[in-house]
Amino acid sequence: MIAHGKDIKIFSCNSHPELARAIANILGVDVGQSEVSKFSDGEISVNIYETVRGSDVFIIQSTCSPVNDNLMEMLIMIDAFKRASAGRITAVIPYFGYARQDRKAKSRDPITSKLVADLLTTAGADRVLTMDLHALQIQGFFNIPVDHLLGSAVLCPYFEEKYAGMDNVTVVSPDLGSVTRARYYAQKIDAPMAIIDKRRPKANVSEVMNIIGNVEGQHVVLIDDLIDTAGTIVHAAEALKKRGALSVCAACTHAVFSGPAIERLKSDAIDEMIVLDTIKLTPDKKLDKIKVLSVAPVFAEAIERIYENVSVSPLFM
Repeated sequence: MIAHGKDIKIFSCNSHPELARAIANILGVDVGQSEVSKFSDGEISVNIYETVRGSDVFIIQSTCSPVNDNLMEMLIMIDAFKRASAGRITAVIPYFGYARQDRKAKSRDPITSKLVADLLTTAGADRVLTMDLHALQIQGFFNIPVDHLLGSAVLCPYFEEKYAGMDNVTVVSPDLGSVTRARYYAQKIDAPMAIIDKRRPKANVSEVMNIIGNVEGQHVVLIDDLIDTAGTIVHAAEALKKRGALSVCAACTHAVFSGPAIERLKSDAIDEMIVLDTIKLTPDKKLDKIKVLSVAPVFAEAIERIYENVSVSPLFM
C-alpha cells in the first residue's frame, strides 16, 4: 500500500489493461484516466484525462503482438507525459518485444533491440522496468536505469509446492542458451539438471541432437524464457519422453504463442504448460493444460520500491 504523500500515477496502454488493473489494485491506487485509440488512417491517438504534472508516472505496456502498434502506443504516451511535465516516467514493459534481435547474427543484420532502447529513451522514458529479457546484454543498450525482474519469483514457488517431497524431479534446459536459467531454477527447487543439445537449421525450426544428463524415471521441468511457435519446447518434450521421462511440465515467462504454437502444444508430450501473464492470452490461445500465473504482485512490489526510492535487489533473492 502506498504510504507517503508523493504523487504516483499508473497508466495503461492497450496490450494488457487487466494486468495494469491488477497491479494498481495491489498498490491501492486507480489506473489513470486515459484513452489510446486510432484515427481512421491508422495513426495512434493518445488522450490523458488527468493532470500528471510532477507525478511519478508508470506506463504498463507489453510490446507483444501487434508489436509495432503496442510499441508506438507506449512511445506516444511517454511523449505525452513528458510534454505534460510528469516528474518521472517509468516504462513498465513486462514483455520486451524485439529482444531476440540483440546482435548481428550475419552480415548487414540490424540490432533492433538497441533501436527500441534508443526510441524509448528519446521519447522521454527516465527508467525501464521489465522481466526476463531474452538477452541480458539488452540492459546495456539503455543509457537510463533498467530494472530486470525474474519470472522465477513466481514460477519457483509454484514448482516447490507442486513437487514437494519428491526426489525424482529434474530441471531441463531446452538448449545451450538457457543453461544459466535452468541452473538457477534447479538450485532454487533443489533438483538436478539436464541439457538438451539442439541445432536450428533456420528460424523457428529446431532439431534435438542429444540430451546431456539423466531423465529416465524423472518428472521433468522444462524451462525457457519465452515460447513462440512452440517447436523447440514440443520437440524437447518428445525427446524427453522417449528417454524415459515420467512427465513433462513445460514453463515459460512469456507466452508469445504465434503461428502453429497452440496446435503443437496439444501434443501429449507436454503434460502441463505453465506461463506468466506478461502477455495477455486471447481465448484462441487457451488450452486446459495451460495454467497462467500472475506477475502482478512482483511488478507491484517493484513499482512501490522504485516509487519509494529503495532498492529493488531483494526481489532477485
